Amino acid sequence: MAFHKRNTGLAVAAAAAILFAAVLAYSPLGPGSWWQPRLGAAGTTAKAQGAPSSPAGGNAGSPPTVNLTDSQLGSVKVEPASEREFAIEKESVGSIDFNQEMTVQVFTPYQGRIVGLFGKVGDDVQKGQTLFTIDSPDLLQAESTLIAAAGVLEFTTRNLARLRELYKTRAVSQKDMEQAASDQQTAEGALRAARDSVRLFGKADSEIDRIIAERKADPILVVPSPIAGRVTARNAAPGLFVQPGNPPAPYLVADISTMWMLANVPENDSPAFRVGQEVKVKVSAFPERIFEGRISTIASMVDPMTRRVLIRSEVQNPRDELRSGMFATFAIRTGAPVRSVAVPLDGVVREGDGTMTVWVTADRRRFTKRTVKVGLQQDGYRQILEGVQPGELVATEGALFLSNALATASR
Repeated sequence: MAFHKRNTGLAVAAAAAILFAAVLAYSPLGPGSWWQPRLGAAGTTAKAQGAPSSPAGGNAGSPPTVNLTDSQLGSVKVEPASEREFAIEKESVGSIDFNQEMTVQVFTPYQGRIVGLFGKVGDDVQKGQTLFTIDSPDLLQAESTLIAAAGVLEFTTRNLARLRELYKTRAVSQKDMEQAASDQQTAEGALRAARDSVRLFGKADSEIDRIIAERKADPILVVPSPIAGRVTARNAAPGLFVQPGNPPAPYLVADISTMWMLANVPENDSPAFRVGQEVKVKVSAFPERIFEGRISTIASMVDPMTRRVLIRSEVQNPRDELRSGMFATFAIRTGAPVRSVAVPLDGVVREGDGTMTVWVTADRRRFTKRTVKVGLQQDGYRQILEGVQPGELVATEGALFLSNALATASR
């Protein structure tokens, strides 16, 4: 009897289990719905603010989105995508150098020893400004000849005057007076030649007159700057013996109102360059400045080792900001400008896989990530070839913040 009751209990339990399973199978909520969280008023589960609307790798065809909280709205700036003109340009790199056609080696015109220096590297000098002085034996000789010639002229002039007085009394012959007049004229010519010789050393007429009046030679030769510019090198020291044209030149002075930009471009790109073509030059020291210039020379041969062609441009330097040796980038226009959708650089994000993305929105709160095809980069804007239409609202600042928020919430 006990055995019969035990079997009856087991049968009842098995029947109850089968009935419960059948109820779950035919329930409208489906299996497992009994442990789902409670739905809100809108019929959706609550989600974290500032997180993607769907987890990464969610439904196929559903782009990732990020919703911002009120406190996060200030981190993102939104503007409608607009169209801009992009110049068709070819870019290359080069370096800045002095304009060698406007750089002068300042030599002494005569030999001597340097006694004074009046300019150092980096000084701006004017045309005619003294750079250095030398004690010149040649100048000393020329001035000594000048003093002697002046003395001879003075003597012959007095002698002629004396003989003229004597001739009035017939104390001397006419021949003696004529000889005296000839000697005086010869002395005048010698003095003129002596003055011209001293004048070649850069002495002014007032200085020559002073030397004659004082009967004292001044052997100090002044060597001035032949142009206005900047001292770029000095190879001089007091006591150094210098000679005309003997390198190195005591001073180098460069007119820096224009500078050279030297570039070696690939031979395949060389057909795009022409003499007289405008160039826009940038240097890292002044990233926001554009220096205007023109191509002045294109080399007639290709470097056999590098397969590159030397391009030289003259670049305007109105503020004297360019320095020799600066690294430079430059661009030339090779075609008519094109009009395209443009997004500020801060609105375009390069993802880890190399794709370029932007964040678009319709309500300035919910942002959708979109892959785009980009083109040129000019004046702080990136050309968008595919992926964004004019007028669409795009995150122009804070795009990286949105990408980071998506990556953080997807972990």
